[in-house]
Amino acid sequence: MDRREQAIRIWQAGVDAVGGYTATSKVLSDVSEPDQILAVGKPAAAMARAALDHFGLLPTLVVTKDDHGRDLPDHVTVIEASHPVPDERSLLGGRALRETVEAMDSDSHLLLLVSGGASSLAEDLLPGKSLEDLGRLNKKLLSEGLDITSMNTERRKLSRIKGGGLLSHFKGKKATVLAISDVPGDDLNVIGSGIGALPASVSFQAHTQIVASNAHAREAAVELARSEGLNVHTNEECLHDDFLNVAGTLGERIRNMPTGVMVFGGEPTVILPENPGRGGRNQALALALAQEISGCDRITIVVGGTDGTDGPTQAAGAVIDATTWGDGAESALQNADSGSYLEGAGALLVTGPTGTNVMDLLVVIRS
Repeated sequence: MDRREQAIRIWQAGVDAVGGYTATSKVLSDVSEPDQILAVGKPAAAMARAALDHFGLLPTLVVTKDDHGRDLPDHVTVIEASHPVPDERSLLGGRALRETVEAMDSDSHLLLLVSGGASSLAEDLLPGKSLEDLGRLNKKLLSEGLDITSMNTERRKLSRIKGGGLLSHFKGKKATVLAISDVPGDDLNVIGSGIGALPASVSFQAHTQIVASNAHAREAAVELARSEGLNVHTNEECLHDDFLNVAGTLGERIRNMPTGVMVFGGEPTVILPENPGRGGRNQALALALAQEISGCDRITIVVGGTDGTDGPTQAAGAVIDATTWGDGAESALQNADSGSYLEGAGALLVTGPTGTNVMDLLVVIRS
């Protein structure tokens, strides 16, 4: 069996298991019919489709990333915005979310579907703050290599809807929040900068549930690997560090691993130079790992963002092996231009939008 195809298939099994439609559908039998559906984040459209298929044509607002709002019924209001740096449409989406919540009556039930990406896709700024302020903050945070928890803490300081702010405007009877987690610890106060978090004072019935996470994706990948007769040696969430540190630590483990599979999850960080090239954190990690396993036959690694995108690129990540590292790779790594190099090497992993977002997934096969 082709090792590259098998590695991609195992990675994809993890992604498919946490798809927005699949994960949301599994829990809706325990949810009473809402009066309003709000969905925000990269997998928002898939989550909303699941709710609409279950409950019927209810009032629905979806705020999501460009080209992620397809295949929804005509009655759905869709606002697409920029990611990872917010734009004017992000402010339109954030204001629409708040105004919809504010307009709900005292007997109403709100179904709020939250997922990663909401931090930049929807914002309603505090008085005196501007889009320029928000843009500067996001660019600063993205360039400094901060983890997602630290980034979202800073984002909440400018917002009327983050950190429990959105539901503080809800005067209805009941709110149900279903979330796909893209953060360590699956904390609703951190996912989307807390856009689905409960306010400090709650005057309504509230139910919150994490419906998909990185742990679910890793377990599904492991399950498929075992079903194909492979020994699974590792299933860990340990990618939360600078990508070079991650590559150095994992590189030694991968070089010394026995025949079989290792599965890792998390979200590495990258500190960008002043004029970065093309790529994202998964492509950077892939190229750094390519250096670590250069010349090591029988090893294939797939690393990619479970949402199907990696930074401001159309690739999810990359598929690398012993032959990937070569002339020009070191310069590309130093100049944050891993995407250009990996494209030339035929190593990019391109999936398109996946309908989910649970951080990143890394699969290693040694035959």
